[in-house]
Amino acid sequence: MSKVKTAYFCSNCGYESTKWVGKCPSCNSWNTFVEEVITKGVEKNDNSWKDYNADKRTSKTILLNEVSATEEDRILTTDGELNRVLGGGIVAGSIVLVAGEPGIGKSTLFLQVGLHLDGVSTLYISGEESEQQIKMRADRLKASNQDFYLLTETATDVLFKEIKKLRPQLVIVDSIQTLHSNFIESSPGSVSQIRECAAEFQRFAKETNTPVFLIGHITKDGTIAGPKILEHMVDTVLQFEGDRHYAYRILRTIKNRFGSTAELGIYEMTGEGMRSVTNPSEILITQKEEQLSGSAIAATLEGMRPLLIEVQALVTQSVYGTPQRTVSGFDLRRLQLLLAVLEKRGGFHFGVKDVFVNIAGGLKVEDPSIDLSVICALLSSFEDIPLPQKICFAGEVGLNGEIRAVNRIEQRIAEAEKLGFEKIIVSKYNKKGFDKQKTGIQIVPVGQVQEVYQLLF
Repeated sequence: MSKVKTAYFCSNCGYESTKWVGKCPSCNSWNTFVEEVITKGVEKNDNSWKDYNADKRTSKTILLNEVSATEEDRILTTDGELNRVLGGGIVAGSIVLVAGEPGIGKSTLFLQVGLHLDGVSTLYISGEESEQQIKMRADRLKASNQDFYLLTETATDVLFKEIKKLRPQLVIVDSIQTLHSNFIESSPGSVSQIRECAAEFQRFAKETNTPVFLIGHITKDGTIAGPKILEHMVDTVLQFEGDRHYAYRILRTIKNRFGSTAELGIYEMTGEGMRSVTNPSEILITQKEEQLSGSAIAATLEGMRPLLIEVQALVTQSVYGTPQRTVSGFDLRRLQLLLAVLEKRGGFHFGVKDVFVNIAGGLKVEDPSIDLSVICALLSSFEDIPLPQKICFAGEVGLNGEIRAVNRIEQRIAEAEKLGFEKIIVSKYNKKGFDKQKTGIQIVPVGQVQEVYQLLF
């Protein structure tokens, strides 16, 4: 019999301490330490997966040159956006953590993925909803998979007994915060319970080569609930984000051991579930009748996908002593840098103006290639002159006012041409990246912010 062992955990970040402390040394939060029993007085008999499948794994030392370099086996879903975000499909034996706001559509998306996987035996474990609630949602999604099984249970020992009986090819857990292990004497959702349950599923996934999706909650700060080690344990971390006021949602990769971390999937929330958006540029550009100042179109990239997004700027006379700088979807420090460049290199007095910048559609953009479109939107609002409708921009702005080259310019030009734009303004240092004869869109190379101003205004 193992003796009872307790420890103190920070409920905010998961930091472990042998004694209670007032201030967390890791996240500096006050009064967040709670005592949890981490070893119960029972003998721990680990779940053994030796007889689960025919492929026996041997634990022995091996030369790296003797390892056969084969492609990972992947399950291709009918959802092209999820395939892209995961790096080309679901890898066998991978464990994926999906987190997002309550009500954003995590359960709907993965229930839909499981129901569309014909020929793949899928087990959907729900600790939050009853069978009737899931059935109602499945009826609304209008999809059926003959090998789709449900289990509403939260005790891990019962779950693994059912998994051994069923032997599914894919497991979806909704959610990891509702599960509890008998080896830990604390309530579901506590740091030690989340860590132990995730470790049990990780062991199952790796030893049986079965992919597992863990749906997780987030805290009020927007970070994934539970200890940070949870993100280190899994192979892939996906963030499902979006605004309740918009119809579409964004699936973003934060960590991926089997693909790029810069990928993005866009979905539209409909009455029949999540619909993949194959051409997001069309929904990210506002359809408007009349020309208005302060609006510019940027040709940006998210992972491998080119996007055209609308940058909106509003420049007004400052009423208060200190001018306001407000941004949505853009970095505030980057905006201050661009305003300083316009003030110093262009002679525009933004120091007495309130400046507001918004990326239309609720996207958060980190690509520096939208600098040029932000500057053009600011100048358009400053002069109160609308920009031509069929023009877009792709360029990074340096501190000397120079327009710097951006990567993969050909893809950006092709996307702008596909959407009917007639002119794209790029850096003159990007000349090697494209052939003017091959494109049907007019490419205008520029070198300095002053040149852009003279060209447009």
